[in-house]
Amino acid sequence: MTDNLVHPEPKLNWRFPRVFWIANTAELFERAAFYGMFIALVLYLTREIGFSDKHAGYLAACFSSVLYLLSTFLGAWADKFGFRRSLMVAFVLLTAGYALLGAAPNAPSAFAGLMSVKGTAIAALSLIVCGGAMVKPVISGTVAKCSDERHRARAFSIFYQIVNIGAFTGKSIAAPIREHWGLQYINYYAAVMAFCAFVFVLLFYRDPDVKGKAKTAREVALGLITVVKNFRFMALILIVAGFWLIQGQLYATMPKYMLRLLGEGAKPEWLANINPFVVVLLVLPITHMVRNFQAVNAVGIALFIIPISALFVAFSPMLATVTGSSVSIFGLFTLHPITLMVVIGIALQGFAECFLSPKFLEFASKQAPEGEVGLYMGYSHLHTCIAWAVGFALSGHLLERYCPNPTTLTPEVHAQWQAAIETGSAMPDAYAHAHYIWFVYAAVGIAAFIALLVFKFITASIDRKRA
Repeated sequence: MTDNLVHPEPKLNWRFPRVFWIANTAELFERAAFYGMFIALVLYLTREIGFSDKHAGYLAACFSSVLYLLSTFLGAWADKFGFRRSLMVAFVLLTAGYALLGAAPNAPSAFAGLMSVKGTAIAALSLIVCGGAMVKPVISGTVAKCSDERHRARAFSIFYQIVNIGAFTGKSIAAPIREHWGLQYINYYAAVMAFCAFVFVLLFYRDPDVKGKAKTAREVALGLITVVKNFRFMALILIVAGFWLIQGQLYATMPKYMLRLLGEGAKPEWLANINPFVVVLLVLPITHMVRNFQAVNAVGIALFIIPISALFVAFSPMLATVTGSSVSIFGLFTLHPITLMVVIGIALQGFAECFLSPKFLEFASKQAPEGEVGLYMGYSHLHTCIAWAVGFALSGHLLERYCPNPTTLTPEVHAQWQAAIETGSAMPDAYAHAHYIWFVYAAVGIAAFIALLVFKFITASIDRKRA
C-alpha cells in the first residue's frame, strides 16, 4: 500500500553549496570595485587623463560595450580552462588594471616616457575589460551549477541582491574618496577590492561539478551570427536598448552634469544609488503584480516610464523659475531644483526597471525559434552592449554642446561660472541650455516606446497569419 502513496515534493529552501556563497562573496567585492570606478570613469578620463568630453565618451562606449560582448566568448573559454583558474586570472587582471588606471596621470614619470598618460589609461581599461568579462560568466555559471531547477530562481535572486549591494557600496564609497583624496584614489580602492577577491578565491573557491560539453569559440561566434540574422529578435534587442541607453546616463552624463551645474558638493555617486535602492525595494512586489501580464505589456510600461524620467530632469529650469535655488522637502530639508528633479528621474528609472527586468527574458524567449531558446538567451545582453556603445558616445557630444567642461571656457566665462557655483548667481550662457541634453534622451525613449507598439502590431499580424 505504501508504494501507491504520493510523496509530496520537498519544501523549497535557501541551502546552497559552500562554493555558491564563496562565489557570491567574490562577486560582492568585484561589483563594489567596478561600480566605484565606473560611476567616476568619464569624469576621471576628462579631468585627470585629459580626454575631451567627446573622446571620453567614445572610450567609455568602447569599454562598456566590449565588456558585455566579450563575456560570452570568455565564458566559453572559462568552461575549458576551469572556473577557479579563470577567476584567479580575472582578478589579477582587474587588480592590475585598476591600479594602472589610478597611476595613469603619472605615467610619463613612472614609465620613463615609454607610455603616454592616455595610452596608459587605454591599456588599463583593456585589462579591466578582459578581467571583468571573465568574471561575469564564471560567477553566474557557478550560481547556475550550484542550484537545481526548483531552486534556480532563489539562487539568482540572491545573486541579484549581491550585485545590487556591491553596486550600492561601491558608489557610496566613491563620493568621499573623490572629495577627500581625489579621483585617482577611487581606482586604487577598486584595485584593493579586486585583490581581496583574488585572495578570497585563492583560499576558498573550488570548482563546482561541471557537466556537459563546453562550447568552442567558433560555436559561440556562429551562435552570434545566427542571432544577428534573426530580424525579429534583433528588432526587439534594438528597441529595449532605448531603455538602457537612458538608464546608462547615470554613468555617462549625470556625474558631469551635476558637478558642472552645482559644484563639487553635488555627490552624483550617491544620487546614482537611488536606482538600485528602488529596484531592491520594489522589484519583488512589482514582479508579483505583473505575474499574469503579457510580457510585451510589462515591457511597454517600462518603455512608457523611461522617457518621463528624462523629462523630469529636463524641466528642472522651469521648476527653478518658481522655487528659486532651493526647494523645501516637507520642511525637513531643502534641495536644489536640479537635484530634486534628478532624484525623481532616477527613482522613476528604477521603478521602470522593475517592470522590464522580470519580463524581458520571457518576452525575448518567445521570439526564439523552436529549440534555440538557450542560444538566444545567451545573447540577450546585446541590448546593453548596443545601448552603452551609443549612449556614452552620444553623451560626449551632448555635454560638449550644452554643458561644456569648465576648463575649456575663456578666463572671463570661467570666472562667471566659478562665481555662479559659489554664490548661486546666473550661470554663463554656455550652460543656458544644459537641460536640452535630457530632451534628447526623452526623445530616444519615446521612439523606443513607439517602436515597441509597431513591433507588437507587426509580429502579432505575422503570428496570426502563421496560425
